[in-house]
Amino acid sequence: MAATKELRINRQIHAKEVFVLDDENNKKGIMSFFDALALAEEAGLDLVEISPTANPPVCKITDYGKYRYMQEKRMKEAKKNQTVVKVREIRMQPKIDTHDLETKTKAIAEFVGGGDKCKVTIRFRGRELAHTELGKEVLEKILEALTEKGISYNLDSRPMMEGRNMSMMLSPARKK
Repeated sequence: MAATKELRINRQIHAKEVFVLDDENNKKGIMSFFDALALAEEAGLDLVEISPTANPPVCKITDYGKYRYMQEKRMKEAKKNQTVVKVREIRMQPKIDTHDLETKTKAIAEFVGGGDKCKVTIRFRGRELAHTELGKEVLEKILEALTEKGISYNLDSRPMMEGRNMSMMLSPARKK
């Protein structure tokens, strides 16, 4: 909707020459601005600058109100077709119990199965930082459990250290 407010119509157009399209999108060619405006007024329509950055600018002879309505309709349709991907985060420690690990894995499976990305983070505290291989093992167990459950996922980033945390990013696999 913001894009339609910036459009210039009729005498607001500053170009000396414009490329003109008629109401049925037939090319009229390059002509002077005044000739294009006269054509539009003859038809009882507006001259709308639809591509001001082109050289010469592209203008269309159309009803401005109808043109704005169609643009807004297209934008609403495009907005409707957008999908918002959330990034969910699951945090745990390397000394996680097996049942807790199963619960966290179930949550990860729900997130990835539901179409969200999931960041799995293992926090190391104190001397745990000396044993980062334990964290890597936990992350590998999670990947194995997801595969066993039949959850299809993409591994966006392999397990890697970020300060005191080791994390990996999972996203849902593309559906064909």
